[in-house]
Amino acid sequence: MEQVTMRQSATLPEGNGAPRHGKRQGDVTEERLQKACADFEAIFISYLLKTMRNTIPKSGLNEFPGKDTYTMLMDQKVAEDLAKRGGGMGIQKMLLHQFRGLRPSDDAEGR
Repeated sequence: MEQVTMRQSATLPEGNGAPRHGKRQGDVTEERLQKACADFEAIFISYLLKTMRNTIPKSGLNEFPGKDTYTMLMDQKVAEDLAKRGGGMGIQKMLLHQFRGLRPSDDAEGR
């Protein structure tokens, strides 16, 4: 059996590691960290909605072609909106706090 090794690149989208738009590297990393935490919370909420929806017994009265796709898209948008509103459910805030403690501080603000 062959062993496949995958490696993730830690560079910015430009590929050269330089700060974008005159911002410091730490600012760009902070923005990316916030977006990643918000995206994770949106995915979690979407999964939560999907799981809750699966507990409802199917009656057959409101079944139509494409309903599953429409429901999935609606759940994703609702989850994204919930994650953006007022810090979401608090998951992204906890993740940000956790990750900020793991990476070295770029300035003396003590984030």
